[in-house]
Amino acid sequence: MSPTAVAAIDCGTNSTRLLVSDGDGRPLERRMTITRLGQGVDASRRLHPDALTRTMAVLAGYRGVLEAHGVERVRMAATSAVRDAANRDEFMDAAEAAVGTRPELLAGDEEGRLSFRGATAGLDPAHGPFLVVDIGGGSTEFVVGADEAVGVVSVDVGCVRMTEKYLHADPPSPLELSQAISVVHAHLDDVKRELPAVTEAVRLVGLAGTVTTMAAVEIGLHEYDPERIHHFELTRAAAEDVFRTLATERRSDRVHNPGLEEARADVIVGGAAIFVAVMRHFDFASCLVSEADILDGLVLSLLDPA
Repeated sequence: MSPTAVAAIDCGTNSTRLLVSDGDGRPLERRMTITRLGQGVDASRRLHPDALTRTMAVLAGYRGVLEAHGVERVRMAATSAVRDAANRDEFMDAAEAAVGTRPELLAGDEEGRLSFRGATAGLDPAHGPFLVVDIGGGSTEFVVGADEAVGVVSVDVGCVRMTEKYLHADPPSPLELSQAISVVHAHLDDVKRELPAVTEAVRLVGLAGTVTTMAAVEIGLHEYDPERIHHFELTRAAAEDVFRTLATERRSDRVHNPGLEEARADVIVGGAAIFVAVMRHFDFASCLVSEADILDGLVLSLLDPA
């Protein structure tokens, strides 16, 4: 047990995640559970009761982990799904009761900056400027910078949102896929207008479950191994191949791909469509896959608030 342990919890649209670190920033424990907090939010603008129940059960379990490690300080973040929900206060109150810490409702800009800080902490700024892309369930953040973020744009495309709005057939029809990718490209045009520095980035860094899952499928991991995923170089050709494979399979067949968690099988095609559209639109030949993300940024903010 570390008496100076700190922790971060990310209540995302698709998954609820936990990182516990010691006082020097060394990870002690990482956990991830797909809770689909954003179930139906895009259409109803409300958090579904079932989604709240699933998420609170996970958060209650995470509280036990915090207590076991003697965690003294916690930052818990809520992002896209909670931002969009009219009943967000119901979530905030329940999450505070479950964990003992009230969640912070992050704006897309702050979410992006924290993700950038976590993802680039172990990278040499001389290899930048970086374009850090964090594909979530409800939104995707684009952050540009070398040693610090110089610009952030958040757009309302994510693996859950894209799936619920556009990908209804099993497998998705070519027309559905084409429409989804066209929508992403339209958002990426906005990114380029709002963040011109995106065209100066020389290195693409990809975060979150969509990107790490595509890397795991490309490697063919029968058992998830973060050390093999972290800083894996996923080429554009490989990403396109994984996308084609996943998008043309029925869910019942898709789940058998090594590296794909069954609970992610119904939204991975939506996420992969976003990812390949980003690589096409900004003409990146490869992506550096990062296991470090907003959780790491939250922990660093606790250890070094500067």
